[in-house]
Amino acid sequence: MSFEQVSKWITAHQEEMVELQRELTSRPAIGPESGGTGEWEKARFLESYLGAHGFGPAQHHDCPDERVPEGTRPTFWVTVPGSRPEPCVWVLSHVDVVPPGERLPDGSWAGWESDPFALRRAGDIIVGRGVSDDQQAIVSSVFGARALLESGLGPANTVKLLFVADEETGSHRGLLHLLKERQDVFSQADAILVPDWGKEDGAAIEVAEKSMVWLRFRVKGRQAHASRPDLGINSARAAAWLVNVLDQGLSKSFDKVDHLYDVPRSTFEPTMHEANVPNINTIPGEDAFCFDCRVLPNYSLDSVLAFVNAQCRRADGTFGTSTEVTVKNRQDAPPPTAPDSPVVRMLSRALREVRGVEAATAGIGGLTLASPFRERGFSAAVWMTTGPTGHQANEVCHVSHMTGDAQVFAHVFLHGF
Repeated sequence: MSFEQVSKWITAHQEEMVELQRELTSRPAIGPESGGTGEWEKARFLESYLGAHGFGPAQHHDCPDERVPEGTRPTFWVTVPGSRPEPCVWVLSHVDVVPPGERLPDGSWAGWESDPFALRRAGDIIVGRGVSDDQQAIVSSVFGARALLESGLGPANTVKLLFVADEETGSHRGLLHLLKERQDVFSQADAILVPDWGKEDGAAIEVAEKSMVWLRFRVKGRQAHASRPDLGINSARAAAWLVNVLDQGLSKSFDKVDHLYDVPRSTFEPTMHEANVPNINTIPGEDAFCFDCRVLPNYSLDSVLAFVNAQCRRADGTFGTSTEVTVKNRQDAPPPTAPDSPVVRMLSRALREVRGVEAATAGIGGLTLASPFRERGFSAAVWMTTGPTGHQANEVCHVSHMTGDAQVFAHVFLHGF
């Protein structure tokens, strides 16, 4: 009857959950790499909200960052004491969001049907930047814990809700800073829950991630008038050839399939292309482009980079260019979380008893806050109920998904290990 009481409390507070989403959406939290001023406005509001609803004082470990007005990026957590002080159940959410996209001359945003920072609701759907990535996690975990607090029930194990900055641009001024400087905060026996990926039926628990490397290619030739190509070395032509060779060759050379992962193969995507000359009648002396590579753990990233460098030398030999490759970001796949680990068992039990579903384990290509924990030997699981609209225009969260996730978290908190 205890969980039934908690579950009903959550359903009764569904509209309040939507209002918290509205408040969070109205406070953009964009990092300086993306032209924003950081997360403090949103973090202050959230910390005040938690204090007003029964959570104890927040603990902070903020990271210095001179690029933002406050000079730091916020990372903080609140604690709900349990019958067993240790090990703890952690739920990790990030407060930062990605930019909404291109701003049009009339002040609207390309692709958006409404202001990204003003919540729009249509029945079960709410729309706004950040509503699923990662505010659904913030709201569902907060209300899962509030349900216990306000129903007079304590969690089985101590629960800690952690809110971090900088997840969207690498976590160096968020979780990674905390893990580096505060090794006393987490225990190897703790259960780490990261609600930042999921399926629309909520029946998949992410336990593994691909390796990732972001590459920038700078192809240098010689500028010339377009009517005299004999006097120049066309970097655009060499770059186009190289993009095509890499696009086809990487997929053919690293072609293994593993159906644990969603997508089940390695992916190599040409993405950003930088501006070169501003006029049509000049052969560019320099051209730059990027690749985003998500590689199955069957392959080492060093072997991918060796292939890439060999193709660059081919291009330079063919066109007379000079190509530099810069690794902008690299993450070698950490060991997966064991399917029979306590964190997976807790989630699986909750999904079985709350949703009536048998959860399957899965791997993904995107990095999450679970990855740094897995690198350090912690068991971490990624789960939520969501569709693939994060980072897109008209980002969507289903109110029913958010409410259901709060009930699953409440079950985990109530029953513990």
